[in-house]
This record gives sequence, structure tokens and C-alpha cells, in this order.
Amino acid sequence: MAKRVAVIGAGVSGLSSIKCCLDEDLEPICFERSSDIGGLWKFTETSKDGMTRVYKSLVTNVCKEMSCYSDFPFQEDYPNFMNQEKFWNYLQEFAEYFDLLKYIRFKTTVRSITKRPDFSETGQWDVVTETEGRQDRAVFDAVMVCTGHFLNPHLPLESFPGIHKFKGQILHSQEYKIPAGFQGKRVLVIGLGNTGADIAVELSRTAAQVLLSTRTGTWVINRSSDGGYPFNMMVLRRHHNFIAQVLPSCILKWIQERRLNKRFDHVNYGLNITKGKKPKMIVNDELPTCILCGTVTIKTSLKEFTETSAVFEDGTVEENIDAVIFTTGYTYSFPFFEEPLKTLCTKKIFLYKLVFPSNLEKTTLAMIGFIHLTGSILAGTELQARWATRVFKGLCKIPPSQKLMAEAMKKEQLIERGLMKDASADKLDYISYLDDLASFIGVKPNIPLLFIKDPRLAWEVFFGPCTPYQYRLMGPGKWDGARNAILTQWDRTLKPLKTRTIPGSFKPASMSHYLKAWGVPILLASLLLIYKSSIFLKLVPEKLQDRISPYLISIR
Repeated sequence: MAKRVAVIGAGVSGLSSIKCCLDEDLEPICFERSSDIGGLWKFTETSKDGMTRVYKSLVTNVCKEMSCYSDFPFQEDYPNFMNQEKFWNYLQEFAEYFDLLKYIRFKTTVRSITKRPDFSETGQWDVVTETEGRQDRAVFDAVMVCTGHFLNPHLPLESFPGIHKFKGQILHSQEYKIPAGFQGKRVLVIGLGNTGADIAVELSRTAAQVLLSTRTGTWVINRSSDGGYPFNMMVLRRHHNFIAQVLPSCILKWIQERRLNKRFDHVNYGLNITKGKKPKMIVNDELPTCILCGTVTIKTSLKEFTETSAVFEDGTVEENIDAVIFTTGYTYSFPFFEEPLKTLCTKKIFLYKLVFPSNLEKTTLAMIGFIHLTGSILAGTELQARWATRVFKGLCKIPPSQKLMAEAMKKEQLIERGLMKDASADKLDYISYLDDLASFIGVKPNIPLLFIKDPRLAWEVFFGPCTPYQYRLMGPGKWDGARNAILTQWDRTLKPLKTRTIPGSFKPASMSHYLKAWGVPILLASLLLIYKSSIFLKLVPEKLQDRISPYLISIR
């Protein structure tokens, strides 16, 4: 009899979790509190149901080849970066192709997830759900929580003196959908992440003035890189990780900052990183132009509010503020758990590889999608789900809970004493984290072997973009179409751009951008073949994080 698995949420990670359960002959039942799939990607006019949804104008900031499911490429005519409707259509196509919808119970809210009395022996859970006022209780052999980290808006009003005296409109970005209602107003946006920049840019077209307040500053990059190719595909490459391992961090930082300032000097635009603050990066094609045109004004951190104005830390005052939009993020929430599990799951340090809670005797609970990566979160959550389902089946093992708890508590104590950096809020290096999970499953590409057996494919895997298809080349879950998907990824990238064909203008898609850098890659390939695969791949994840993660990006 197949093990029954409860999947909580039918968003990006929930859909992949359902499919991974089916791939491992498990029996998934997914509970989704809304009436459709897609989670935050399903646009609605309001957020009255308490669910976070994307704003109408949102465009993905990781291109399609880097943010697809590993065995289901986007259609070739889909744009490289797409609006929420296009991306939701892709999720719908994925669900229909793999026949996932029949495993989802819509308009069903999970009220509680508790360990059964015999949990130490069976690892089973009691799950209480509610559908249209009627409650139901069922027993499951495992649970996959896929509710995401956009549940509870973080609205730190107490951190802003005078906010309760302010007479203008106050809202969190969760409530923002369209710019209607802000015409002719002076709007203050607090927080300079991807969302804050997007909202500021969109409002700059209709508002009288947009003020954008930031404590730290940020690096701003375009979606397109040199030559017009998607930035993600040019940056997230295995040989770049190899270079980052070899170069001293100070040189690497100098090169990256020089490149980031090439488009525009961040100091001149008021966007440079505040001294002592952790570097971060956002994707926005229009923010520098809006600053240049004066429709968006960058301000320092806020000191206090008056009834109609905002006072900033540098002493400047902006009068007649009509609305304040907080783009201050979200907090984790697991209302269906009991203590101490509820609190423990909010502390990433107690999640083994950010998936399995350290305190459980049986590894039958997986937290899917509670990660921040320098690349596509979709690709990361899919590998998490592939690993978790194999752990449920006993095909993959993790260390005993006693050992995991001891290690986590030791780290927590060192952090509290200031002897260790708390990196729980940092973005994880995309390639290193995915390779780490892939090694547990047995699907990490063996690059030296590939260079011997299939040099053309190995070239693309090592020197080309690290697309999700690489984790379907071998091992459990191998997909026969993975090799072709990798070799044709540049064709799908350029296809939606070829809407005006000029005779004699065609260039081979996969070679034009490699020819510029053949010298260094060939040298690096030679060096790589000298190293034993196990030694090289063990060193990279441990040392790479601090060197390159602040300078890469994540998908929303």
C-alpha cells in the first residue's frame, strides 16, 4: 500500500511536490485554501482573503530557461521574462500535462497538523482540514508544507515614531495591485527590494512624486546582460563558480563592483551600499531612468512621521505626503503546528538543509520552498521535493535527530555569543545548494565523466547556464529529454525575439556568446579534469557562499 502524503498548498512548490510524490509511487493529497492553483501567482483584484498575490504589472526577474521545472521546459514562443498571467499559464500547463489537478482539494484550509500518539514508531500525522465549514480528520504517513514565505505581511509600524499621527493612507505592498487611486499624489515607498523598486517605478508614471526610502542601498541590474542575453543565463554558470573559488575574494569583489557600476554609478544615484551593510541586489530595468528623470527620488532611512510629512535620518523633510507603502517583507507562519514545532520551523538553523526539522524522531515532515537563493527558487523547491519524497520512502537517509539538534543548538549558542555569524537570512548560492541536494539524491552531474563520454554536452553543462535540466541527466528521475533541452536552450531563448527575420542575419544561437571567452574556459576545463570530481565538488560549496552570493539574484 502506497504511503499517503499531505501536501499543504498548490503553488509553485506544491505542484512539484505532488508530481514528485507520484514519481515515487506515493499517494499525495493536496489541500489548497483558494479555488485555484498557483499560489501568489494567481492574480486577484483584492487581498481580502488574506492571501498574498502578485501585483498586476509584475514581471519575473529570472528568465524562463532558469526558472522552469526540470523536465518541463517553457514553450519556445514564451517570452524570456513574463508577466504573472503568462507564468500562471505555465503552471496550469504543467499541472494538466502531469494530471495533477485531481489530487488537489480546493477551498480547503488546514487547521492542524499533529503527531499521532505512536509517532515515534510510525511517523504518522493527524491532519484536520476544513471545507466550507465542515471539518475532516485524516491520517497521513508524511506531510509536505508548501505554503511559502509570503503569508504574514511584516508591518513594523512601531519602528516609525509618529506613524499613528500620520493622516495619509498606510498600506503594505500585499495590498497593492494597480496604480489606480494614486494619481497626482505624493507617495512614499519604504523598502528598496524588488517589490519596492517595481511599485515606485510604476507609480512614477501617475503619481505627482514618488519617494523611495532605503536604509542600505542596493545594486541594480538589468534583466538583459551584454549582447542582450538574459542576465541569469550569463551569470549562473559552473565555470563562474570555479573562478570564484580560485580568485581572491577582494579581487572578485572589485571586478563585480566595477562591472555593476559600468551601467551607472550607484553613488551618483544615491543607491550605493551603506558602509557596514550587507550587499544586496535587485532587478529593475527602469529605476535608474526614473531617478534620472526625477520621477523617483531616493531618500535615506526614515526617522519619524508628522501628520502630513516624513522626516529622514539625514535631516531632510518631505511635506504633504499622501500615502505610505511599506514594502518590508513577510514573516514565516505555521498556525497549524503545535509548539515547539511551530517555533522551531521558523528558525532556519533548526531545519536540516532547510527542509527537515531537526527535532523529529521520524523524517516524515518536509518544509518545501522556505529558501532564498541567488537563482530560481522554483528549481530549488523542486529538488527539495525530489529529495524529501525519497527520504519518505527510505531511499535516502539523513542523520539522526539527536545529532542534528545538538549541532543546531551549538550553532545557536555560538551566534548568541557573537562567535559565529547568523547566516540564516542570507541568500544561498544557487549552484552550490542545488548540487548539495542533488548529491543526496544521486543526480548531480558528473562533469569529468561527461567530458569523456559526451564532450559537447559537458561543454554546455560546465560553461553554459546552469539550467534545471542538468539535474535530470542521470540518476533517479532521469529524463530522456534533458540532453536535448540543454543543447537547445539558447534556441528557445532567442525564438521569441526573432519576430523580424532579416535574410542573412542568422547566427548560431549557442556559440556567439562563447567565442568571446574560449581562451579562459579551455584553460579552466584543463584544470578541472586534473581535479578529482569528489575533491573539487566538496570544496566549492563550503567556500563559495561568502564570495559570490551577495552579487547574484533570486526569483520572486
